[in-house]
Amino acid sequence: MDLVVYNTLTRRKEVFQPLAAGGSGPISADPSQGSGEGAAGEKPLVRMYVCGVTVYDLCHLGHARTYVVWDMVRRYLEWRGYRVKYVQNFTDVDDKILKRALERGESMQAVAERFIAEYFRDMDRLNIKRADLYPRATRSLPAMFELIQSLELKGFAYRVRDPLARQAETPAYDVYYAVRQFPDYGQLSGRKLEELEAGASGRVGEEGAEKRDPFDFALWKAAPPSEPGFESPWGWGRPGWHIECSAMVRETLGDHIDIHAGGADLIFPHHENELAQSEPITGKPLAKYWLHNGFVNINGQKMSKSLGNFTTLRQALAVYHPMALRLFLLQTHYRSPIDLTEAAMEAASHGWETLQKGIRCAQQFCQGERGSPDSEAVRAFRTAMDDDFGTSGALAIAFELAKELIREHNLLTHQGHTHLQPQVLRQKSAALLEILATLGFCWPQPATAQGSEKAVANGELAKLPPLEEKQIEELVAQRTAARKAKNFAEADRIREQLQALGITLIDQKDGTTRWLRE
Repeated sequence: MDLVVYNTLTRRKEVFQPLAAGGSGPISADPSQGSGEGAAGEKPLVRMYVCGVTVYDLCHLGHARTYVVWDMVRRYLEWRGYRVKYVQNFTDVDDKILKRALERGESMQAVAERFIAEYFRDMDRLNIKRADLYPRATRSLPAMFELIQSLELKGFAYRVRDPLARQAETPAYDVYYAVRQFPDYGQLSGRKLEELEAGASGRVGEEGAEKRDPFDFALWKAAPPSEPGFESPWGWGRPGWHIECSAMVRETLGDHIDIHAGGADLIFPHHENELAQSEPITGKPLAKYWLHNGFVNINGQKMSKSLGNFTTLRQALAVYHPMALRLFLLQTHYRSPIDLTEAAMEAASHGWETLQKGIRCAQQFCQGERGSPDSEAVRAFRTAMDDDFGTSGALAIAFELAKELIREHNLLTHQGHTHLQPQVLRQKSAALLEILATLGFCWPQPATAQGSEKAVANGELAKLPPLEEKQIEELVAQRTAARKAKNFAEADRIREQLQALGITLIDQKDGTTRWLRE
């Protein structure tokens, strides 16, 4: 069976065939390493680049969907036998970061460092694996300079004296990409140049610019000496948004990569401009496969601050279990829009409770020995996922296994026997645990009878003595106090501790919390 993926560039599903047949060494920042020309029998290498966040604020639910989706894709490719070199950038120089820095009386670097740390805090709770490399715009300036100068030499870019910097002692220039010099511009988004809105070219302001064509976009913008910036071949200034990723892809993965991924909002102009900047210089397609995930809506409306429905990931995780949110994000196919409602999240929360019960039953049936997973279930899982990462079908298989194991466990508990043979139960149990781990779910692993210190994938759940009601109420009260103090890490730890002991918490609309013993 072949894995097929939907390629935004060709607008059709294609059989996934990585560029490299193998690997030549450990993953490193040097694109010449791991070239795919290694010894026979090595895992085929997949080079994957995902556009990261601009670090000026906390992540929102759109970010959560994007990075859960590409984490799932990476994990499945690894399960399928590929070696994935996964790179995700941070945009740490941007007008939005500068604005936040001025508001707080801080440097752009201080703002960026703080929100990079917050990014990892949020994504770790969703069990998103760390990338192999996290290049930053401020650390990739030489690669940007090289790329921009090459575009100038080939006639794809031009410089103009910046009107706002003409009074400076040292000349400063803006550099623009000449869109009409690239005949294939629009091939990724499917837009024709004459249909595009003039000026829809990036995040940097273009007031007073002397562009030759309204469609041209900034590669480098001059800045007044009083503003944060960097010395460059064109004077003091800051890079345009699009050139960052083109340079970082080339610097970390090479001229031609397997997968370039991100949210659908990046198709135009960001990814369209990346492609246009890179291909005239390398003479190669930037990526073989372009993959994009759909939007997140809130109660049927696009999430935006102007509509008052903007929700940070931190706010959502104060109410819902991280794995319930991950479940919600993976229940719909990654390319389709997804609508977050209270009813949908309640359903996802109940769904995660069912999976957790199945996990506990599976661990007891395995008795510490995972064994071989049920081949029929694994085959069905692979069939679903091989069709452009069909997580909805894959999760249906997981739920079917979980419910079957719960029924068998209840039968064993109440009647002392099961319908299925122990070997079959172990195989089905192993299949459930493998499927959920491949999709990136994690569950508690209590280290002692007092509870779990950390949620980890593939954890073995030990039998623990039941808590008395007074102990449960005390823990619930501690969690409530932690939530009020916005100490969400502690609140999550207590929830996970109780779940490990068979206690499910249900947060009510009035702010109180009910608990149920399984």
